[in-house]
Amino acid sequence: MSAVARFDVAIAGGGIVGCACALACAKQGFRVVLVERDALGSGATAAGMGHVVVMDDSEAQFALTRYSRQLWRELKLPAAAEYVEAGTLWIAADGEEMDGAERKQAWYAERGVPSRLLTASELAEAEPNLVAGLAGALLVAEDGVVYPPVAALEMARRAEQLGAQLIVGRAVRAIGDGRMALDDGMELRAERLIHALGANATALSPGLPVRRRKGHLVITDRYPGFVRHQLVELGYLKSAHSSSGDSVAFNVQPRPTGQLLIGSSRQYGAEDAGVDREILRAMLERAEIYMPGLSGLHAIRVWTGFRAATPDKLPLIGPMPGDETLWLATGHEGLGITTALGTAELIASDFTGKKPAIAPEPYLPARFAPAATSLSATLEEL
Repeated sequence: MSAVARFDVAIAGGGIVGCACALACAKQGFRVVLVERDALGSGATAAGMGHVVVMDDSEAQFALTRYSRQLWRELKLPAAAEYVEAGTLWIAADGEEMDGAERKQAWYAERGVPSRLLTASELAEAEPNLVAGLAGALLVAEDGVVYPPVAALEMARRAEQLGAQLIVGRAVRAIGDGRMALDDGMELRAERLIHALGANATALSPGLPVRRRKGHLVITDRYPGFVRHQLVELGYLKSAHSSSGDSVAFNVQPRPTGQLLIGSSRQYGAEDAGVDREILRAMLERAEIYMPGLSGLHAIRVWTGFRAATPDKLPLIGPMPGDETLWLATGHEGLGITTALGTAELIASDFTGKKPAIAPEPYLPARFAPAATSLSATLEEL
């Protein structure tokens, strides 16, 4: 007979979203258990760039990223999490993109997000290693960078201090109807379940409208001061949010260590976790167009990861249609680090009945019903 343990909230997935949910729920006094198959903060969390950024692809994306960024600013992480408000420079390569930067700045200003346009000469002064001849940039100074695995571990540690139980090294075999079955035969029962498995979400719920999207990152040796801000080409928005096909874009982040993270790439249908040399070459060539000096730096590691993408580029946050005990917290694509805290607060607000800080409707899984109602393995089948 399998062992049974009871909790108020049981969470599947110990990436940054699951850890944030554990902390938010523990803060509300719930008896919480968090289950992670591998190490806490592994998977997409460990593979990600750690850019904490306000995005404006839609009003809903903007609301969640702005709210979440404010929560990051209030979190007070230890130094090991390397949270720094480096600011984002959205780079305009030509006059047309500079017009886009001006529209972006006006849009942010209307919504109370501080930002500032930089002329070509101001951009060259701010980032002297960029190629000459760029049109300018938009600086969003309050955007940050963080080291995601440490941030996730810190959230889990704080949740544990509040009484949460962490189960690491065990996989969730099935979830639903107030129960969670683990691969060691244990059964967890809770009135509220949270499915936060990210890119592996469909392993438990194959009907979810979530696709895996592969990305590559490169990290260099230490070159302090070579890059001072998070640098992103304005064309990234078109690349990052395309719904199909492979793409690369210039995206470079300075780490507090002096290292540089170089991205970015996106691929659908690439299930092999190995490095794709053609994509990697295209990504680096794109980066060197904007910053030629990168070709002379020493790269020490290349890796890949998988993002969980939805058709409308918004995460699934909220109750699962057809199961009043199950909440989803997945489908964040490349914004899972930024939006982890906002996601957790939306779910905690739902559990407590408190009015959420932002409207939850755009993220509700019911927008894709009935596709979201299928579970892969019920406890009865097991």
